[in-house]
Amino acid sequence: MVPKPKITLYLDTVSPFAYEAYHILRNDPIFKNVDIKYVPIFLGGLMNKCSNTPPIKIKNKDKWINVERLRWAHAFSVPIVTDMPPNFPPNTLPVQRVLAGIEASSSQSQSAVIAALDALYKAFWALGQPIYEPAQLRSVLASSLGGEEAADKVLGAAQTAEVKQRLVENTDKAFAEGAFGLPWFTCTNTKGETEGFWGVDHLGQVVQFLALDKEASGNGGWKSVL
Repeated sequence: MVPKPKITLYLDTVSPFAYEAYHILRNDPIFKNVDIKYVPIFLGGLMNKCSNTPPIKIKNKDKWINVERLRWAHAFSVPIVTDMPPNFPPNTLPVQRVLAGIEASSSQSQSAVIAALDALYKAFWALGQPIYEPAQLRSVLASSLGGEEAADKVLGAAQTAEVKQRLVENTDKAFAEGAFGLPWFTCTNTKGETEGFWGVDHLGQVVQFLALDKEASGNGGWKSVL
């Protein structure tokens, strides 16, 4: 039996391009037969490991990023706020620790990670809500994980040394696989070959490497990358 192609998507809620990549992988039929794993990391930690300058601190690139995120959102029909969320970029370390804790929690962790990511991404990038504020984070988690008790449980776990270390390990793993920014895709095709790809603008290369059926998607956005 031929194995399914696989994608590990490393992400941080602070990155608009990681959000767009996540939304496309979650919703586009072209990826319906791909095993996808979503792994939360801390982008700030990755940038430090790479001695990389945050894009928003590079003159002219900070303006270009805002235009570019809207281009890709429009191309792939990704809901996103026109203006950057307030106080951008926020410190998403607490949010990412919550996600790392959910990911490490059980055998059903991916379904819970997806539920949390769906809600957090919608709140932050589609609605512009400050998910980095404790009350807002708790509210979003409660709505996506089954109530306030569940939210408080993952928020408490996020403060433990074990979960903090999990996020560090996830970030280290992304770095070891070649990541220097987000979104980062580690992809394995049906031949067992593995390669890494960076950026939502390289999704076309991901599709080609995995030999996915371009006709499976009715989204015209693929004309931008294929």
